[in-house]
Amino acid sequence: MSEADGVKGPEGGRLAGGDAPAAGASPTGEKELSFLDHLSELRSRLIRGLVAVIPAVFVAYELSGRILAFLSAPLKALLPPDKGLIATALPETFLIHLKIALWGGVFISAPFWLYQLWAFVAPGLYRSERRAAARLTAAGVALMAAGAAFAYYVVIPAGFSFFLGFGGGEVTVLPAVSGYLSLVMTLMIAFGAAFQLPLLLLFLAAAGLVDSARLSRFRRFAILLIVILAGFLTPPDVISQILMSIPLYLLYELSLFLIRGRERASAAREAAEASEKGGVAAEASVKGGGAEGGGGGKAPGDTGVGGRDN
Repeated sequence: MSEADGVKGPEGGRLAGGDAPAAGASPTGEKELSFLDHLSELRSRLIRGLVAVIPAVFVAYELSGRILAFLSAPLKALLPPDKGLIATALPETFLIHLKIALWGGVFISAPFWLYQLWAFVAPGLYRSERRAAARLTAAGVALMAAGAAFAYYVVIPAGFSFFLGFGGGEVTVLPAVSGYLSLVMTLMIAFGAAFQLPLLLLFLAAAGLVDSARLSRFRRFAILLIVILAGFLTPPDVISQILMSIPLYLLYELSLFLIRGRERASAAREAAEASEKGGVAAEASVKGGGAEGGGGGKAPGDTGVGGRDN
């Protein structure tokens, strides 16, 4: 950044006139921290986030029974009324409730520890970067929730129905609670992570690593990679793989559409800026030409050809 660009002010803006910060001061006007100071600040933020998780774990433990009932509802809807999940060891039910409490505590306390992470990163960002980061964070959370909801309401019932169809009258299916919950949580996390594809592609486009033309030419290979990824992230059944491949491909097309819109907006902005600069240059040229033409006009007392006075 050149000196003319200025530096960030206390609110993330730039100081007028491009004045450089005082020696020992950060771009935000505060005293610049050393590497060890940054590590100390990060440790403090992490400790605050972990401390917030502890009471949330106790709250989640009180709600673990309801959470377990919610997570097991898709399977119970497919089993006979007198059937359900089973425990294969005495401490298994306690460990299941403890596992739910830990994951639930992390989820419930997410607003607080995410704020601590944001408070550590935000001072080094410009105001525009803060707004963009806030929008990306909100979009990431929304896409994560959408992916988990899609897994819970669509993929899990369809996949479990496929597996239970092989039981028949000769085999009684008695799912273990630990294996079931591990599978459900893995699917919800995997779908939530996979639904971050638009953000990943938009980030790569903003960094100049990809563009809409490349993504359009890469579409056939992208479909192949999506199918392979779905095969790794889902159970070994065709239905789950298809149910994951379809939304991922639609998200790829959505990303391509958004990147094209971003490119058109950028091109229109650059054209407007170029037009504005051209208009300013033309106006300056007209003024300059008028000044030169004015220099050839008649001087006071000049009466005409030959400079004679009548």
